Amino acid sequence: MTRKARIEQALSDALIPMHLEVTDESYMHNVPEGAESHFKVLVVSDNFSGEKRIGRHRRVNALLKPELDGGMHALAIHAWTPDEWFEKGGGQAPESPQCMGGAKADA
Repeated sequence: MTRKARIEQALSDALIPMHLEVTDESYMHNVPEGAESHFKVLVVSDNFSGEKRIGRHRRVNALLKPELDGGMHALAIHAWTPDEWFEKGGGQAPESPQCMGGAKADA
């Protein structure tokens, strides 16, 4: 099972999201092909109602701790309630900036 699939399963099982997007952004970074090291998550769930952003992020990080401990280097989290998602146009997670680390910053 890929890391992306494990992330999707962990978040789906625990948060029962109405919408979930998991994007492998490793290609944007100076890592070997197939590294599965950088991810962006958009998770929309009623389970976030009444919870501050820091609490939501802590919950997602806790759910994905095995992946973070197992080589995942970066995780961009967009954890929204359904109302927040609809306020944002039923939309997409913000675009991630281009990586400027490693050899790409030297180019």
